[in-house]
Amino acid sequence: MKKQPGSVWVIAEQIDCRILDVSLQLIAHARKLAIELETSVEAVLLGDKMNEQTRQLFAAGADRVYLGNAPDLAHYQPEIYTEIIVKLAKERQPEIVLIGSTSMGRELAPLVAARLGTGLTAHCIDLVLDENKILESIIPAYGGLLSIICPEKRPQMATIAAGVFPKPEMDENRTGEIIALEVPDDIPRRIQTLEIIREKPQGVSFESAPIVVAGGAGAGDLEGWRKIADLAETLNAALGATRPAVDEGWAELETMVGQSGKIVSPELYIGVGLSGELQHMVGIVGAKVMVAINNDAKSPVFEQVDYGVVDDCREFVPVLINKIKEYQEKLVTC
Repeated sequence: MKKQPGSVWVIAEQIDCRILDVSLQLIAHARKLAIELETSVEAVLLGDKMNEQTRQLFAAGADRVYLGNAPDLAHYQPEIYTEIIVKLAKERQPEIVLIGSTSMGRELAPLVAARLGTGLTAHCIDLVLDENKILESIIPAYGGLLSIICPEKRPQMATIAAGVFPKPEMDENRTGEIIALEVPDDIPRRIQTLEIIREKPQGVSFESAPIVVAGGAGAGDLEGWRKIADLAETLNAALGATRPAVDEGWAELETMVGQSGKIVSPELYIGVGLSGELQHMVGIVGAKVMVAINNDAKSPVFEQVDYGVVDDCREFVPVLINKIKEYQEKLVTC
């Protein structure tokens, strides 16, 4: 008799008692995988005074929530979180474990995978089941897409960025089972959070921006980059960057869009001075309309967008900004 697969887990993440969108997105996709596997969706939520937040996890599609409530869990602590999740996973033996590709997830996932002696695929852009009901974790690689499987070890683990999967349709009438977790006192605590200092975000956030302007190496220099930033400000858009722009020091790492950065789904995406490498383009697969500005008519980016402008972005962008401002002034006077 074939063994019934374990459940599909999502390690939910919270900041200041707020469940991150990526966790809800993963639960909704876990629901689809669980239906194919004929199993359940379970979430692990660690924090302090998080009882009310379990409703969101149920509404997104979870059947069961393992809830750890303790002051020591209010903020992410790698050693404590790892110990609790590993112990629970050994007891419950999930089939699949999904974690958001966040600052926490990128550290926690490999710690858990190593302790469980299993594989981990990072920065996935899709998750499907093959004909044998084994998880295929799809990543961009070698100029295309690569499917990675873990046929023997369990659980099968993957990290996925926010925005890869759509926001779930929340069913507020869904309920589920809450299982309280004991938080052991004897876990080594070499690292403690003493204080959290939050930087005030600059510009428009990727999550709320209907328009995203992203710049690449074609900016040429810092002055060229500032012109791209001016375009984003004029459009009240979020400003993103490719890896070369970050490496040059023109943009912060947090603004990088692509495989190793943000996944965005704006109404309008404008790529300025970038070539359209797959590592960047997978970050904008959800964009409704895509426009590219590049002086190389043979650039691969033009094969992937809806509209293209063949011109030097350092000369074209200032003209575009002036035209936009003229149009905005007409709207105000009408």
